[in-house]
Amino acid sequence: MKYLKQFLIILAISLLGEVLKAVLPLPIPASIYGMVLMFVFLLTGILKLDQVKDAGKFLIEIMPVLFIPAGVGLMSSWNVLQPVLIPVSVITVITIFTVMAATGLVSQFIIRKDKKEKTL
Repeated sequence: MKYLKQFLIILAISLLGEVLKAVLPLPIPASIYGMVLMFVFLLTGILKLDQVKDAGKFLIEIMPVLFIPAGVGLMSSWNVLQPVLIPVSVITVITIFTVMAATGLVSQFIIRKDKKEKTL
């Protein structure tokens, strides 16, 4: 029963994201609205982490299974993807290295800042 209640809370927040997507004329996906709402609710204390923690952990554990339909969709669309495979691959590799570099730089900045605050 605990999992059901937590899933319903997560689904309700996702539904709010869908409603915001329908109401607001911004080009932002509904899932982003839902994640921002969840973040704000957790930050403000409207929603306690214990109210969604177990269901969230479960969803993270089964995340690889959730990618199977997307993989099947890619395989069934091979005819369409084949002509653009090289450009998409190059863009993907460049993006991966860009994200890795940005993440590393931000992490180093935060670690250095934390060390300076501890020494003061």
